[in-house]
Amino acid sequence: MKPVGIYIHVPFCRYKCPYCDFYSVTAKDERMDSYTEETVRRLSGLAGQGIAADTVYFGGGTPSLLGGRRITRIMEAARRSVAVTEDAEITVEANPASDLGEFLEGCAAAGVNRLSLGMQSALPKELSSLGRRHSPDDVLRAMEQAHGCGVGNISLDLMLGIPMQTADSLEHSLRFIEETAPAHISAYMLKIEENTPFYRIQYALRLAGEDELADMYEMTFSRLEQAGYAQYEISNAARPGFESRHNLKYWCCEPYIGIGPSAHGFFGGRRYFFDRDLKGYLDGMEAHDDGEGGSPEEYIMLRLRLAEGLTDEGMRERFGMPVPESLRKRAGSGVMKAYCTCDEKGIRLTRKGMLISNAIICDLTSLL
Repeated sequence: MKPVGIYIHVPFCRYKCPYCDFYSVTAKDERMDSYTEETVRRLSGLAGQGIAADTVYFGGGTPSLLGGRRITRIMEAARRSVAVTEDAEITVEANPASDLGEFLEGCAAAGVNRLSLGMQSALPKELSSLGRRHSPDDVLRAMEQAHGCGVGNISLDLMLGIPMQTADSLEHSLRFIEETAPAHISAYMLKIEENTPFYRIQYALRLAGEDELADMYEMTFSRLEQAGYAQYEISNAARPGFESRHNLKYWCCEPYIGIGPSAHGFFGGRRYFFDRDLKGYLDGMEAHDDGEGGSPEEYIMLRLRLAEGLTDEGMRERFGMPVPESLRKRAGSGVMKAYCTCDEKGIRLTRKGMLISNAIICDLTSLL
C-alpha cells in the first residue's frame, strides 16, 4: 500500500480571530487531555491494517496549545499503529503569540520537522485589524527557536486583502519574508465567511477592491519568484524541495486519514468527515461517509490548482487515458488563452487564471 497522509485536527484556540471559520473551542487542560487520549485511541484502531504514512499534519485551531507532551503522546500512538516512514514530513501549526521554545523542543524530540506559523502580516496595525495578538518580533523569535531545535523547514502564512492593506504595506511584509528566508510561504486572500464577526461588519471593513486585490496577488508571487520561491499551487510557493508534501496529497487526489472533530479524510476510495463537535468526538462518534472519491472529474479539478496542472502523463498513470480532448480545445480557444496554457504536456492555469481559478475550473470541468 502506498504511504498515506494523516491529518489531525486540533480544535483548541485561546481566542477566536474575527475572520476565522475553522472549528475550535476554548483551550482548557482537561479538554485537551481528553482529546489527546481519544486521538490516541483512534490512532490505535489503525493498527494491523498494513498502513504506512509519510506525512503527518497537526492543523487547527492552534495545535501549539497542546504542548509538546501531548504532541509526543499522539506521535507515539501514530508510530505504534502505522508505519511512519523515516523521512516522513511531520508538520505542526503554531501561533507565534506565545513563547514556543519549550513546545518546539518537545515537538522536535517527537519527530516534528516542519513548522507552519500563522504570521499573516509583518505590520502591527494589520495584525491588530485581524484580531491577532502577536507581533513581527514574535514571528522572528519563533523562527529562531525552531532553528535552534533543528526544525529548519518553516512555512509562514501571508494574508492578502487585510483591512486597510495597501501595495506599500504588502511590500513591507514581503521584505520581511525575504529577510527571514522561510522555506515555504502560503499566501492566501482573506475570505469573509458567514457566522464570523467579520461577516457581520463586512461593509464597515476597509477592504481592497477586486482589481487592487488582483494586483496584490500578482505582486506577491512575482516578488516571491524573484526571491527564489517557485509558486507550485494557487496559494503556495516554496524553495526547491520544500513544497508541502502533505498538502500535495490533497491536490493530487491521494489518500489521507483525517482524525479529529471537523476533520476530513479520503481513504479506501471513500471520502468522509467528522462533525464539528468536540463532545461527540470524545464520546466516540463515527465519521460520516461523503461518497466515492478519486474520480477523473475530481482529479482534474484538484490538479488544475497546481502550477504543474493537469498532465497527459498523470492522467495515463491514474486512469489510462490522456487529458480529454474537449478540455484541450476549450483551454486553447479564444479568451481562455489568457487564463490557461495548453501544450504537449497538458493544461495549466496562468497566474491570471489562478486569480479566477474557481470560474475557470468550473468552465473546463463542465465539459466532462
